[in-house]
Amino acid sequence: MGPGNLDGTEDEKPLDPAAERLRRKMVRLLVVSVGIMIVGVMAVLGVVVYKTLPKAKGLGEGVASLTVPAGETIVSIAMDGDRALLHTRAEGGEHLLVVALADGRILKRIDIATAAGK
Repeated sequence: MGPGNLDGTEDEKPLDPAAERLRRKMVRLLVVSVGIMIVGVMAVLGVVVYKTLPKAKGLGEGVASLTVPAGETIVSIAMDGDRALLHTRAEGGEHLLVVALADGRILKRIDIATAAGK
């Protein structure tokens, strides 16, 4: 049969060693290239999925109230994520209050004591 032989009865002649090395290099290059393309496509799909997921609402625009004891004034406030640290002063001394911003709840109260004679 001629060049259109599809039944595989004719055996191909083996390639010379130089051509076989070149063929193996080309196959290796093809495998590496396909692997890199698969990783790239997976990365793009991952970014697309990440961007389409709903965002966390965070604290929102709700209003929370905090009641400071009578006679106590707020000296300073520091924020950290969903908490605030309030430095307060009263006649009895100074205090630190750790407050949850979501609901205004006091998580911790720290009394600041001063050393005697200073």
